[in-house]
Amino acid sequence: MSLTTTVKRILDGYESDNPGTKANLARMLMQGRLGGTGKLVILPVDQGFEHGPARSFAPNPDAYDPHYHYQLAVDAGLSAYAAPLGPLEAGAATFAGAIPTILKVNSANSLSREKEAADQAITGSVKDALRLGCSAIGFTIYPGSDKAYDMMEDIRAMAEEAKANGLAVVIWSYPRGGNVSKDGETAIDIVAYAAHMAALLGAHIIKVKPPTDLIEQDEARKVYQKYDIDVSTLTARIRHVVQSCFNGRRIVVFSGGASKGLDGLYNEIREIRDGGANGSIIGRNTFQRPREEALAMLDMIIRIYQHEA
Repeated sequence: MSLTTTVKRILDGYESDNPGTKANLARMLMQGRLGGTGKLVILPVDQGFEHGPARSFAPNPDAYDPHYHYQLAVDAGLSAYAAPLGPLEAGAATFAGAIPTILKVNSANSLSREKEAADQAITGSVKDALRLGCSAIGFTIYPGSDKAYDMMEDIRAMAEEAKANGLAVVIWSYPRGGNVSKDGETAIDIVAYAAHMAALLGAHIIKVKPPTDLIEQDEARKVYQKYDIDVSTLTARIRHVVQSCFNGRRIVVFSGGASKGLDGLYNEIREIRDGGANGSIIGRNTFQRPREEALAMLDMIIRIYQHEA
């Protein structure tokens, strides 16, 4: 399949990358029903680490099986499937070449005492990603955490290795810890700052949460007011986050968050689309539903990004 003009334009934004890395970005951008549009819908299944098996999979027991998620992503026509080492290893041979994969190389768990010093353990490697045929590594940073600098140094080293070996780099940038309030984790100034940090760290794909209209930092509030930065709607806030990622020169996708009603989810997806984002990473809202319901939901999300719904 020839690259579309849209995908070529996106790849042109990554001027320093080697052909291998650009080919892996192209694999994701050309995969599935959104292939060639510049939009992505990715299935992430890393919540077992964070929340435990029952909290993650009991609502839909089929989801305890790693093969279930591979097959769901393939059947739904998604762009990629992201997971930690174990789940990817469990289906690596069966689903080799079926869908681009992203190895989540660090993880946290809810049994640890994170609070101000939120952190994640490195649980996978670039060599693991290459062995499994992945297109990218995924890494979480916690801007604001007392451990944030250590996490940034970890991904700097891993990103250098990944890029040298032709892999793309996805950064989950989730502010928390330190002096960041709970509501501030999704405040527009904090989310835009976190997204910008991921771009500064060299991420090809940046994942953040949809921001609220709260402005957490007093100094930031003065700037937003002085320059009349529009944060009144989710569409406007998404546009500002995309602008913060090198004025749209980086791929920016947004998480689906906790389970929510379909109407609320679809309206959120429309605003993400209209704000100029590249797509969504939808986890719990997908795999906690029965398979047919999940497929119907993903079909609707894809049609929204295709401007058909």
